[in-house]
Amino acid sequence: MEQKILKEKWVSVEDIIIAYQHLKEIVAHTPLQLNQRLSEKYEAEIYLKREDLQHVRSFKLRGAYYSVRLLWENGLENGVVCASAGNHAQGVAYACRQLGVRGKIFMPATTPGQKISQVEMFGRGFVEIILVGDTFDDSYREARECAEKEGREFIHPFDDENVIAGQGTVAVEILNDCQDSVDFVLASIGGGGLMAGLSTYIKSVSPSTKLIGVEPSGAASMSAAFEQNRAIPLEKIDTFVDGAAVKCVGSKTYDICKEHVDGLVAVPEGKVCTSILELYNEHAIVTEPAGALPIAALDLLRDEIKGKTVVCVVSGGNNDIGRMQEIKERSLLHEGLLHYFIVNFPQRAGALREFLDDVLGPGDDITRFEYTKKNNKESGPALVGIELKNKYEYDRLITSMEKKGFAFMELNKEHQLFNLLV
Repeated sequence: MEQKILKEKWVSVEDIIIAYQHLKEIVAHTPLQLNQRLSEKYEAEIYLKREDLQHVRSFKLRGAYYSVRLLWENGLENGVVCASAGNHAQGVAYACRQLGVRGKIFMPATTPGQKISQVEMFGRGFVEIILVGDTFDDSYREARECAEKEGREFIHPFDDENVIAGQGTVAVEILNDCQDSVDFVLASIGGGGLMAGLSTYIKSVSPSTKLIGVEPSGAASMSAAFEQNRAIPLEKIDTFVDGAAVKCVGSKTYDICKEHVDGLVAVPEGKVCTSILELYNEHAIVTEPAGALPIAALDLLRDEIKGKTVVCVVSGGNNDIGRMQEIKERSLLHEGLLHYFIVNFPQRAGALREFLDDVLGPGDDITRFEYTKKNNKESGPALVGIELKNKYEYDRLITSMEKKGFAFMELNKEHQLFNLLV
């Protein structure tokens, strides 16, 4: 009886088809592209579903527009309100302007500036942006209070049947466009709306296709829900992958994903950064961290996907160019190519030259050097960042410093000091 009650709450394949009919003249039918380089690398047929090319550069337009449209058809006296880390906000803003609906949008104060500017652009004249809190969950609470006080309709970013149905239209396009039978579909999971919609449709139409949800390691809230058999909030999260950094998944999306999703993969944030850079440098694709999650997961699934047809949903491309230095640094740290040290230099002429000539290898590069000479001391500490050409040079670097008698501390292994100084 309990299972039947749960299923009555779920979105059906028919709901998604109806949403598709409503949206097909509104949203972009984004390309499904066979990527030759990735296919050769993983010995599989790797397709990219390019939702980064959507009108608001994210799949979130689908669910947001569909939900606002249905409410608009029934009359909206006091407008709408939503909470979002960026992409859902853009979708709601787009819908408000297109339909002439007044909206309030609550966003974390940590939201990248590029996403805030996009929300302003898509909703100008129709939406008010309120920045509050450090995480999506902080903004969510404020938005809920606003909905109650002002009588606005709350547009949930993921735990809503109409939003899930709208996101499910991505799956309709994938199966319509792919000539081959699809063995795997990989997509990011934050609150779970995208994967809930994808899995509902695909498991109904192509039950043999495996659905793999990809989460950032620092915010693996669906994995926590699977382990506890219920949607449960994490105590803290890493907000770097802002489009998928949610403390707690939805109760509806959890129910759907628990039933239909075949596996979950958690990817370290540094690995995501490496994928962002590779997508840009090798494929000319600009993606945000959440959009790169499925591609970052391919390495972890290499053996399983070999010889198979795989679709990776590139869920969004709203990346602030101002974050690229941080993205590069996180990537280098994850790949073992960037190391920070406090090096105690003898305060004598030639000490630095000796370090450069006798410690550093020909491919090593100093990326950071901070040192202040104090004449009344025999030695002085310097903060030194060293980028290696390949990670296997690390042992040689450490041996060289020890052999030449330079006292040092490895900051990469001292997390509190690292966060304070770097």
